[in-house]
Amino acid sequence: MTKTKLRTARAWAIKETAASLWSYVKMGSAEKSWKCILSWIARCRLSPVVKVGQMVREHLWGILNAIMHKANNAMSEAKNAGIQKIKAGACGFRSRERFRRAILFHFGGLNLMPELFAFW
Repeated sequence: MTKTKLRTARAWAIKETAASLWSYVKMGSAEKSWKCILSWIARCRLSPVVKVGQMVREHLWGILNAIMHKANNAMSEAKNAGIQKIKAGACGFRSRERFRRAILFHFGGLNLMPELFAFW
């Protein structure tokens, strides 16, 4: 049991340290810190963590670019949440085309006011 707690604590420490690396503003210091934590991950002897570390190492250039450009997927996640809300509210659609129309109706940004009443 103690061994399990130590492994969990090690994994938690790595996770928390990695979470703090997203606040860098200079590419050089961010790269140095990520490489330092990746070497720690490689030596940690926790196979799931090592596997994630290898994946991060393969995509390090993209991670560093995302940090430098402050890129995130918040807008995409918000749209996806809205689509899931439409899907849940309808309790199913008869076809993919109707589902597509519902999405376009809610997110299309269309002006639904007829032309005749547009001048009033």
